[in-house]
Amino acid sequence: MGNWRKFILWFAQEHVDFRVQEFESLIKMFGLQARRLTEQTRKPFWVVEFRDTDSALLYASRSISLRAMIELYAHSHKLPEFHQRLRNHVTTNWNSLAEYFRVEASFKIVVETYNKHFSQREKVEKIESMDYLPIEGAVNLKKPEVEWWYIEFWGLDPTAVPPEPEDILFGRLVAHGQRHLIKELSLKHRKFIGNTSMDAQLSLLMANQAMVREGDLVFDPFVGTGSLLVSAAKWGGYVLGADIDYMMVHARCRPSRITQKVREKDESIRANLKQYGCADRYMDVVVADFSNPVWHPRISFDCIITDPPYGIREATEKVEKKASVKANTRSESMVHYPSTSHYSLQSLYGDLLEFSAKHLRLGGRLVCWIPFHSEDYDPKMLPQHKHLNLVANSEQQLTGNTARRLLTYEKCFEYSPTEPLLGGITQVPTPSQDFRDRYFNNALESRKERRMRKAELREQARVEMNARGKIPTDGRSKKCDLNKARFV
Repeated sequence: MGNWRKFILWFAQEHVDFRVQEFESLIKMFGLQARRLTEQTRKPFWVVEFRDTDSALLYASRSISLRAMIELYAHSHKLPEFHQRLRNHVTTNWNSLAEYFRVEASFKIVVETYNKHFSQREKVEKIESMDYLPIEGAVNLKKPEVEWWYIEFWGLDPTAVPPEPEDILFGRLVAHGQRHLIKELSLKHRKFIGNTSMDAQLSLLMANQAMVREGDLVFDPFVGTGSLLVSAAKWGGYVLGADIDYMMVHARCRPSRITQKVREKDESIRANLKQYGCADRYMDVVVADFSNPVWHPRISFDCIITDPPYGIREATEKVEKKASVKANTRSESMVHYPSTSHYSLQSLYGDLLEFSAKHLRLGGRLVCWIPFHSEDYDPKMLPQHKHLNLVANSEQQLTGNTARRLLTYEKCFEYSPTEPLLGGITQVPTPSQDFRDRYFNNALESRKERRMRKAELREQARVEMNARGKIPTDGRSKKCDLNKARFV
């Protein structure tokens, strides 16, 4: 075993499907040696071996899924065996553990349970059952020098709690994860946001899966309000973005906060990065049509992180190309406003993978979301490219029957423009190839039918109110007037 050390990783039970991919990405990014001993990855408590404590701390310094890391002293499924193992561990390793039990070291013991509630009295009884520990320091509940953790795991199903705990663990707290960044980068207090701004937790997870390192060049081709750039810059990346929406890039679009009538003059993507102390990491954002790339063939990115529009809250558009231009309709002094057309998701993801194959450095990663309908999902429908290897695939449930998957690709071969795209178009096994069309029209009734049904119900209610002698109020008109007043 050598210097291998065991640790308890306590994860937040949120976005559970993403924790394995984040763990593996960070291990690879730092070049760490680790062994995951817990097979059931949905458990909040993992037992993991690291080569040394420094390796474990390096992992904790980036993980968003991790709540806390605890050096493992004893682990068992039965209480008598647990106490015996804890006694043996302290006795066997006394030379390395003595400093934590000295008289000058203040301490506290935390009792943590999952799927089982303990009263304060029961927690005290658990602590007193370990009175054989040679702890001599003073108790300090606020800022202890040493923090001991006693953990019991009672399964994942709250409707079928087992009679005995499945896991009993004890150890010393060595580090916390980086979940404080979720609150620090929260959209609630961010300067510039929009309808599709990615929340801080998912943005940070995406940056971790992209393995953003200090000094990396990170690009978002559908930048929007720059949420992904904020997270990448927080990890030390230099960020660059592009978007076809001029109003969004220049922060002139309608505010998404209900209490805000007009955009403030200093709202911008740059202001977001300045807000979090990352202004020196901001390179620029440009207005550009992704279907017609403007980038020089020699430019190379370390990571591409993006959330393409799905056509639901933001339109999927590209600049329309005309085969011929009408004569005598334009002059050089006239301002040109290019017309746009629908940009299908199949074409968009094909272009995205082709662009990544061209402009990612070897070993660089593309991290992107892809939407789908739950009944349609098949791994074969995911976009593929011969120069990109799919290394992670996690699902997040959305509203109704829809979901999206976070795909992580790694560039495995240098790009050659003479080689054709291999399976770059997403294959959706349904009659409709448009996610937006299926999103609005796949329900039991269409949007038009639902509006007509509600209109009939409102009219029927008015008739019944008139029959009873009541004066009906037009709530819909009042709501429309309130909305109009926001933009006067």
